[in-house]
Amino acid sequence: MEEPAVARAGSPPANGNSNGGKAKQAAPKSQEAFRSQRRESEGSVDCPTLEFEYGDADGHAAELSELYSYTENLEFTTNRRCFEEDFKTQVQAKEWLELGEDAQKAYVMGLLDRLEVISREQRLKVARAVLYLAQGTFGECDSEVDVLHWSRYNCFLLYRMGTFSAFLELLHMEINNSQACSSALRKPAISIADSTQLRVLLSVMYLMVENIRLERETDSCGWRTARETFRSELSFSVHNEEPFALLLFSMVTKFCSGLAPHFPIKKVLLLLWKVVMFTLGGFDHLQTLKVQKRAELGLPPLAEDSIQVVKSMRAASPPSYTLDLGESQLAPPPSKLRGRRGSRRQLLTKQDSLDIYNERDLFKTEEPATEEEEECAGDGERALDGELDLLEQDPLVPPPPSQASISAERVAFPKGLPWAPKVRQKDIEHFLEMSRNKFIGFTLGQDTDTLVGLPRPIHESVKTLKQHKYISIADVQIKNEEELEKCPMSLIALLKILLAAAPTSKAKTDSINILADVLPEEMPVTVLQSMKLGIDVNRHKEIIVKSISALLLLLLKHFKLNHIYQFEYVSQHLVFANCIPLILKFFNQNILSYITAKNSISVLDYPCCTIQDLPELTTESLEAGDNNQFCWRNLFSCINLLRLLNKLTKWKHSRTMMLVVFKSAPILKRALKVKQAMLQLYVLKLLKIQTKYLGRQWRKSNMKTMSAIYQKVRHRMNDDWAYGNDIDARPWDFQAEECTLRANIEAFNSRRYDRPQDSEFSPVDNCLQSVLGQRLDLPEDFHYSYELWLEREVFSQPICWEELLQSH
Repeated sequence: MEEPAVARAGSPPANGNSNGGKAKQAAPKSQEAFRSQRRESEGSVDCPTLEFEYGDADGHAAELSELYSYTENLEFTTNRRCFEEDFKTQVQAKEWLELGEDAQKAYVMGLLDRLEVISREQRLKVARAVLYLAQGTFGECDSEVDVLHWSRYNCFLLYRMGTFSAFLELLHMEINNSQACSSALRKPAISIADSTQLRVLLSVMYLMVENIRLERETDSCGWRTARETFRSELSFSVHNEEPFALLLFSMVTKFCSGLAPHFPIKKVLLLLWKVVMFTLGGFDHLQTLKVQKRAELGLPPLAEDSIQVVKSMRAASPPSYTLDLGESQLAPPPSKLRGRRGSRRQLLTKQDSLDIYNERDLFKTEEPATEEEEECAGDGERALDGELDLLEQDPLVPPPPSQASISAERVAFPKGLPWAPKVRQKDIEHFLEMSRNKFIGFTLGQDTDTLVGLPRPIHESVKTLKQHKYISIADVQIKNEEELEKCPMSLIALLKILLAAAPTSKAKTDSINILADVLPEEMPVTVLQSMKLGIDVNRHKEIIVKSISALLLLLLKHFKLNHIYQFEYVSQHLVFANCIPLILKFFNQNILSYITAKNSISVLDYPCCTIQDLPELTTESLEAGDNNQFCWRNLFSCINLLRLLNKLTKWKHSRTMMLVVFKSAPILKRALKVKQAMLQLYVLKLLKIQTKYLGRQWRKSNMKTMSAIYQKVRHRMNDDWAYGNDIDARPWDFQAEECTLRANIEAFNSRRYDRPQDSEFSPVDNCLQSVLGQRLDLPEDFHYSYELWLEREVFSQPICWEELLQSH
């Protein structure tokens, strides 16, 4: 949401004529108008503390419900009818729940046989019958709990009978269906009817993945074995098939390129996210892998689990904005306050408040946004729009201690501070370099052990720094590269979808249509139908943002754990594709309103809509939404995007400067209105890394924010973040930093994935026969996927023969 243009509406006249008296009288009214307009534009600041528990995903029922749009609700009845018609021809006078397991298996085998027919319409009917089974045979259930129970039971049964493999073959057929693609390209408007076949197939596969992925203590040994087998099948290529996640990534790329606008992209993204989570593991599994990796590398155990520490933190009170923008404009200029004795006393009071931050609300008397901040916010938004226009084009991408783990509950923290401080090797080296220059006049490079000639306090300081020294897995990997397995994935197309789904996107920037699987064939004609469709469209976009943000964060964390240069490779691609301004543009709205949005109709959510007659919808019931305090998926998405932004900018000074250039400070400060500890923590982290570049005046005007950073964000010893005297705050060549990183990445890729050359000056063989006759070392399973490789890398690649002839 753009800020209202009121920056100078209440400014006093420039000259000192008789109108000044009238201006003084009108000032209170102007101030009240500003307050009212500010409240309308930014919403109420009286936000209660949000009881939000962060995790891999939402509750099981909510994750299943978000698979369907409200426009698809009529298809539940269609699926049931297709199943009952087929079931009556195979089984006499019985229902599905009355059959024994053997009889159920026999019927499913018959369904799979009937899938192998030529008629596309007949295949769709059988696929709908399978979907009805995966949805829990709700026609025979009495409650939502029963529907979810039988949905899970049926999905395990379907998997053991080979249903997933059969639907995977059908999915390949639909992806390669050129007739459907060309038909969608010719249509001026695409509706939900254009993706019927794909939606049914993807729904069955999503329900199987989500139900089998869910672990419960009551699961039988057979189900546990089936889960691990399914995980292995999804993780690796089987026969001539590629890994399933790679197939879904190719669907995303094809959709974003405009070649398949009928793809139901929301279902594709949800399935891709859950497949990656199922095969690689979620956040808890990542923490376990991190502990194991540090033990293998001989590093000390982790002092705490970050997620667990954040869960125990209390949210700070948001800014109260007691002085609004109009008041800051009507106040005397700073030059007139400089000579006043009270101003110095006020500054001293601010400084004293740092010592008693535990006794007060952090943002209770936060200073208002200054005129400079408001202008910066406007300039930043224009800069963000300019940068994000590039997303419409193809992105330019330049080329041995104790092994016992310590749980977070047993860690003793300093009183009032939740985090144990950390020190990098670079910080110790920098401290000794300055100390040696000061006391003995020369340095010893990276030697941190020789302290001859330095005074005793320096010895004590070095000892303290070394006690809190933290060596990350990335530090070890950079020095000691391990054997890695290549995992080629393209994530850039996801940013285009995220841009289209962002609430702040304007119609002119929607280069791709992400609503193909939510718009009905016939557009609404009544106000009630229009309201329902509007809620459905907003909900659809929110689910897309949720899946993309979770998918990107999960992949980056796994890449970083696997090897730091894999993480840096993908991160640099995201940065060059304008991921940073895209996320900032997303947050350049009323985040509190976004998090508390009620774009849901509870009676239409699965499985509620399948077991009871739908009540008549009214305008009041649609406007009321649900009774939840906040929208779980929207808060989840915001935290994921903030974590993603932190990962892209951490220890990257050139990228931190991008945050400064795009005027992110006022955007991020507005997000502090949300009283949720985890979201506030990642906002404060992003503000902390900028403070040294924002100038003394900003730090002085935002002492409450500085105090919150001091209280809630981890401290790095020798990190002069609050004063801007750090050597890292000095000017440098931003481009050189990224180029150096790029060179290191390319050297890593060359060492790991390129064939070693005997010599740089070895002769080049230009003879066609001898080159084709050379034996190449290929992977053992290459002959399985040779035809697929040939189709993708040779036949499907356009060759411009004229340019080829001209170049020779």
